[in-house]
Amino acid sequence: MRKLVLYICLFVAATAAVSCNTELRRIEKSKDYEAKLAYADKLYAKKKYMTAQTLYESLFQVYKGTDKYEPMYYNYCYCSYKMKDYVQAGFYFKNYLDNFPNSPRATEMDYMQAYCYYKQSPKVALDQTNTQKAIAAMQTFINNYPTSDKVPEANLVIELSRRKLEKKEYNNAELYYNLGHYQAAAITFKSLMRNFPDSDKSDSYKYMAIKAYYNYAKNSVWEKQKERYEDVLSEYLDFADHYNASKLKGDAEKYYTLAQSNIKTIDSYNKPDRSKKEEKKAKKAVNKAEKDTQPGTESKNN
Repeated sequence: MRKLVLYICLFVAATAAVSCNTELRRIEKSKDYEAKLAYADKLYAKKKYMTAQTLYESLFQVYKGTDKYEPMYYNYCYCSYKMKDYVQAGFYFKNYLDNFPNSPRATEMDYMQAYCYYKQSPKVALDQTNTQKAIAAMQTFINNYPTSDKVPEANLVIELSRRKLEKKEYNNAELYYNLGHYQAAAITFKSLMRNFPDSDKSDSYKYMAIKAYYNYAKNSVWEKQKERYEDVLSEYLDFADHYNASKLKGDAEKYYTLAQSNIKTIDSYNKPDRSKKEEKKAKKAVNKAEKDTQPGTESKNN
């Protein structure tokens, strides 16, 4: 009995599909443009976007310049969007604006054009060109339509896009640090602070810059260590000035204290009349002063 029901269902579905295809072929060949447009709208309502879009396109030359062209083109644009072809959809939304700049739907189309960039924004690890375009396009939208009810959504897209860019830049900085490229890590962590000044992670970025500068100094050749430890002091003082209440202040201060101690040790031994043997003692003294912390020593910086 169940098999019989299944066969009947399959037969009905197959018959419906054949009937639908037959009707579509008839409509495509028909010169009854009103019927063709109505059928395209019917397919659109049924989410048959690819077929609907093809029919709409075949009617452009027929209805261009009439009052039916704009709503038809509106659906045409959304066919690509609904099919998740965001590159094409963005292009069509822009064309809509170019063709109907005074349309009541112009604000919506401008927003959707910008939103398509956001929909093309890839995973954090990939190139973020479209994420940056989404931010720029949404900001332009806000500037052009400051009273639009879409402004909160545009601001949210900007915020989410900036978070993604921040995460990508942080991952780059972290990778530099883990690979032992401490100078590049320090520069990138500081860049994070400049590019995302309102981030709630700013104090951790500053702390990592201090830590990276410390390791950069420690792994430098002897002649350059002092000036690079001085960078650690400068970065810490800036940290204390801006993030005095941070939970990371104590950890940052350890690097400040170590850098001060190492500079004093270097100064006490780094004199013209000192021998190579005494210079080696100085280096050992610097290393001994670091026993309370465990900065990375993955690579040497020249």
